[in-house]
This record gives sequence, structure tokens and C-alpha cells, in this order.
Amino acid sequence: MAIYFYLPRHAWGWMSNFSPHGIALDGAFWPTVEHFFQAAKFTGTDPAHADAIRRVPRPRDAARMGRDRSHRLRSDWDAVKDDIMRSAVLCKFDTHLDLRQMLLDTGEDEIVEASPIDFYWGCGGDGSGLNRLGQILMEVRAALRADPPAATPRKRGR
Repeated sequence: MAIYFYLPRHAWGWMSNFSPHGIALDGAFWPTVEHFFQAAKFTGTDPAHADAIRRVPRPRDAARMGRDRSHRLRSDWDAVKDDIMRSAVLCKFDTHLDLRQMLLDTGEDEIVEASPIDFYWGCGGDGSGLNRLGQILMEVRAALRADPPAATPRKRGR
């Protein structure tokens, strides 16, 4: 069976990077995984823009600001973006133990980000996308199975 998610308000939406589950990573608190991920594009190139992304109220604002190409992306972005996403997603499920259990409860089901427009992170409108976010969620699920939670949530860096 496959689990399809996209919008945070829909079933399975807690898997979305836009879900309202904050993370503490790299010395700061981020309201959502999306905030962290979008800001990471500007590490070393535009720290003021990265901080502005961290402070916006909504993840869609963070996404819009992260796509603003009037700010210079870090030169290694294509090489590191998957690892940055993996770190943030792992932190989310390591921090929020209720979500951790919900992810583990998906068993071995395939997880698919059902984005109609994103052919890298999601499956795209026709299903031919790479579904990298779904793959990372399945990788995180496997890692969480191998690493039972401590008595208190851990903080992980990258």
C-alpha cells in the first residue's frame, strides 16, 4: 500500500514540511521543517535572508522567500540539499514523539509526497517525479526503528 500526503490539513499531512511542528537545529528554533530547509539555501551567502526566513509566520512565506533568486544560493546547494532535508526531517520525528510513533505505525508502506507540481521532492502531477521527500521519510522511519527514543527528546545537529 502507498500513503500519499501533501497538505498539512489533510490526512497524513503531519508528514508535510509545512506541518506546524517546530524543530531546534543548528542553534536556532525553526517553526517548521520548511523554514529550516529554505533558510539553509543561504548558509554562508546571505545570513540576513536566512534569518528573515526563520522569522516569517507561515511556511508558505518561507518557501516563497527560499525561491527568491535575487539572493545568492550557497554554491554546494545541489550536493547538500538531500542531506539537509534528511537532517531536518529526522529532527522533526526525533523531537515530536507522537509523530515518531505515527511514522513508525505506517509499517512498510510506501510514502509519497503527492505534489502536483514538484517532480523532485514529490511525485509530480503525472506520478513520474522522484519523490525524494517520500524516500527520505522512509529512510527516517527505518532509522527510527533502529534507534528507540530516549526518555527525553534528543536534539540532533547536522
